[in-house]
Amino acid sequence: MRTAYNVETVRNAERELMARLPEGALMRRAAAGLAAACAEVLGRVAGRVYGSRVVLLVGSGDNGGDALYAGARLVRRGAGVTAVLLAPERAHGGGLAALRRAGGRTLGAGAEPDAASERIARADLVLDGIVGIGGRGGLREEAVPLADAAARSRAAVVAVDLPSGIDADTGRVRGDAVRADLTVTFGAHKPGLLIDPAREYAGSVRLVDIGLPLPAEAAELEALQHADVARLLPVPAAESDKYRRGVVGIAAGSARYPGAAVLAVSGALRGGAGAVRYVGPAGDAVIARFPETLVSDRGPEHAGRVQAWVVGPGAGDDAATVDQVLAAEVPVLIDADGLRLADADAVRARRAPTLMTPHAGEAAALLGVGREEVEGARLAAVRELAARYGATVLLKGSTTLVAAARGGPVRVNATGTSWLATAGSGDVLSGLAGSLLAAGLSAVDAGSAGAYLHGLAGRFAARGAPAGAHDVAEAVPRAWRDVRGR
Repeated sequence: MRTAYNVETVRNAERELMARLPEGALMRRAAAGLAAACAEVLGRVAGRVYGSRVVLLVGSGDNGGDALYAGARLVRRGAGVTAVLLAPERAHGGGLAALRRAGGRTLGAGAEPDAASERIARADLVLDGIVGIGGRGGLREEAVPLADAAARSRAAVVAVDLPSGIDADTGRVRGDAVRADLTVTFGAHKPGLLIDPAREYAGSVRLVDIGLPLPAEAAELEALQHADVARLLPVPAAESDKYRRGVVGIAAGSARYPGAAVLAVSGALRGGAGAVRYVGPAGDAVIARFPETLVSDRGPEHAGRVQAWVVGPGAGDDAATVDQVLAAEVPVLIDADGLRLADADAVRARRAPTLMTPHAGEAAALLGVGREEVEGARLAAVRELAARYGATVLLKGSTTLVAAARGGPVRVNATGTSWLATAGSGDVLSGLAGSLLAAGLSAVDAGSAGAYLHGLAGRFAARGAPAGAHDVAEAVPRAWRDVRGR
């Protein structure tokens, strides 16, 4: 499992470690890892380090110091390194001296802007050390031309710790920011490297371990990996039957949207529960596609035994069904129309777990804000929804986040593809996660594992070409086998 920590926690850990180390040792550790990563990139883009051209964009903080020390290491390996100093009088003294001793050159960004732009245009690699993790807001005016020049160049752009101009704690981007091909981050991932829109600016992310003493309980984000999901997935025992494996109820679809019911059932059948009960007006469509489904038209109260419910996909204005499902004393997943129809007080009053799965537009409506506000501050939005409704919330989108009702680290999904932005894909996810709820997973684990499998299935289904929601559902077993190493 990957974990991410906020700036305050990282700073405290750095201070604790620096108190035990010789002066400058921590920065040298970071610079060594940074230089090694840059050397690998130069090997790919220039064929070798010796004779390559490197430009450092150097701000006034420790971030700039890391870049300067790394640049000195690259000079000693034969690279031609020029440091463009945004604030020459405030550049890191030790790093600047190390670069000059090694034979590196310096330019003042303000005094020699044309020369700086020319060096960037001819570079094989540009190292972004403008702003560190304490930066807030976008790039300052004097740094924007340098970022633009790097973007126009053919150079590989490597960010030091995080791309300058993004918010390390929230993933927000308020103005201009550097777009990196690779971000080399030190000690721990920062939330902004894992959450859009900032994640788009980070490129690939490499973590350099510098020995920070970070307490696990202080993590801001968690990102499950294959092994973590494999441990969560239900596996039937020898004595299992369909009821012991769990039965998931699907209350979805309408005369206008029967396909939502079919797709939710398709996800549920592949989610590990032993049986699927369908309740709603799309029974004929469901049974025609999935004859193994237990179909009823008598309403949720009379559907029979279930261990979890999914309600809302394609439900139209059927508030009565939503109310009945919320009254059940089993875990409930609320999606799509169900989010609009569910009474907030009824959700908060539930004693059994509740999992809400809005996309950004639905989350914005629930919070009473604009969609762009949710998309720009996804972490804050998912936490606010979880706190407001007393429910676990899975916020779908380019970065899918899962926040528990009780607080704690937010789960960020590491799989997925933009091809999942297709009609019905969310219905498949609802059925899949609901089935995992019925199989006994907690709301957080069901949402996290469901999103992980769904994202992986989307990758398998698309393979760089359009894929429909049905294709995603069909690929879930392959994703399941891939996670379990089968």
